[in-house]
Amino acid sequence: MPALFILASFISLAAASPAFKNFVVQESRQSAPGAFAHLGPAAGDSMINLRIALPSQNVSGLDVDLLDVSDPKSANYGNHLSKDEVGEHLPRSDCPCRFYCPGMAYPKGVVGEICGAGNWISVAVNVSDANEMLAAEYQTFRHIASGKTYQRTLSYSLPIEVVNVVDTIHPTVVFDPPATGRPGFSAPRPRPRVTSPASCAITITPSCLQSLYNIPTTMASFGRIAVTGFINQWAQKADLTTFLQLFRPDMSSSTSFTLQTLDTVSNPQSVADASVKAGDGGVSGSQAHSCTTFLPPFPAGCPYITSVGSVTGIPPEVGPRFSSGVFSNYWGRPQYQGTLVEPFLNAQGSKNAGLFNVSGRGFPDVAAQGQNIEIATVEGTSASAPIFASIIALINSQRVAAGKTTFGFLNPLLYANPGMFNDVTSGSNPGYGTAGFSARAGWDAVTGLGTPVFLKFAAALV
Repeated sequence: MPALFILASFISLAAASPAFKNFVVQESRQSAPGAFAHLGPAAGDSMINLRIALPSQNVSGLDVDLLDVSDPKSANYGNHLSKDEVGEHLPRSDCPCRFYCPGMAYPKGVVGEICGAGNWISVAVNVSDANEMLAAEYQTFRHIASGKTYQRTLSYSLPIEVVNVVDTIHPTVVFDPPATGRPGFSAPRPRPRVTSPASCAITITPSCLQSLYNIPTTMASFGRIAVTGFINQWAQKADLTTFLQLFRPDMSSSTSFTLQTLDTVSNPQSVADASVKAGDGGVSGSQAHSCTTFLPPFPAGCPYITSVGSVTGIPPEVGPRFSSGVFSNYWGRPQYQGTLVEPFLNAQGSKNAGLFNVSGRGFPDVAAQGQNIEIATVEGTSASAPIFASIIALINSQRVAAGKTTFGFLNPLLYANPGMFNDVTSGSNPGYGTAGFSARAGWDAVTGLGTPVFLKFAAALV
C-alpha cells in the first residue's frame, strides 16, 4: 500500500540520507515528570525499539459495530465480531509480517516488523538513528522510586511526507513509570472451610465471597478466565495447589492453568514474598509523583474495558481509600454511561473543580471486595478484578448451558442493568492532598455501579 511504502522508505532511509528534510513537530513537553531524574544524553549506540502506530481506517465504524453487538437492546446482540471483521476497520499491509520490501535500502540491517492486526510497525534502531529519524534528542532518565532507567525525548518530529500515515510513536515523550504500589499478599493460614459472617469482617475467603454475592458453590460446566501478570508478580502453581487444598478440597489439587506469554516473557515459579500494604492510589492513580490534577491510570480509563474498583467490609460495604476512580483526560464519556454519571457530577458541585475532566469517561464501572482477601492477594483492585471476572465466567457457563452466547464487551449490558448491583454509598479515594471523590447513591467514581449480586445477574442475563 502506498502509505506503508512511504513509511517504510522513511524508516529505511531517514538515518542513511537527508532524503527527508521538512520535519513537523508531533509531540513535545517542557520537562520530564517530577518522578524522573535526568542523567544526560542517551548513548548513541544503545538500541531502541520504536513502535509506530498507523492510523485506523474507520475507527468510528468499528465503535458503531462493537456497540451494536454489545447493546442488549440491539437485534445483533451477542453476534460477536470476528477477527477479520475487526480488521476491516484497521490499517492493512500488503507486506509480510517481517517486511523487507524490494528496492528499499535498509541501513545497518534495519528490518521492520508489522505487529498486532497490522496497525503497528516495530523497528529496532540505535539512538543515533532514532535522533536523525525523528529530529529528536533522546536522553536517559531514572525513575527515582524504582531506579529504572528510560530513554525518552522531550520532542519528536516527522517528515511532512509521513505525517498523515503515522498516528503515534513510542517510546518518545510519554514517561510511563513502573507501578510503585504493589498489592500486598500473604500465605493463607489453615482454617475451617465454613466461614462465619463475623470472621468475614476480618478476612475474606471464597466462602465469604459466596455469601456476600450469592455465588453458587457448584462448579461451572463451561468457562475460563484469563489472569494477567504485571509488576513482576506471576501466577504460581504452588499457590494454586495450596489454595485448592484449603478452600476447594472438592477439586483435584493437581488442577493447573495454561500459560500464554507475550513478547518472549516467562512465568517464573518462586515462593511468594509477603509485602506491605500499598494501596492502588485513589485519585492519584498509583503514581508517586506530584501532579496538579487527578491522574487517570491506564488502561482503567479506556471505555472498551470493564474497570473494577474495590470495596471493603461486610455489608454495608465501603469504598476504600485506595480504590482508583476518576475521569479520563483522553476518552470522552461513552454512550453506554448515558445519564448515570450526571447525578454524581451534579452532586459534586464545585468540589474538586478543575482537577478532573468533567466530560471524560468515568470509572470504575463496578467493584468487588479488595481488602484482606485470603487467596493470594491481600488488598488492591488486582484482587477485585478476578473476583468480578469469576462471577462473569459463572454466568457465561449458565448462558452456554441455556444455548446462549457468552458475553462479549460487557459495559453496555452492565449500565443497562444497574439493579443487578449492591449500591455502595460510603467511602472515598483521597489523593494529592485532596479528599478525592466520595461514594454515593448510584454510580460514583469510587465503586462504580457497585458490587455484583449473582442471583440478580443470573435472573437478568441468563
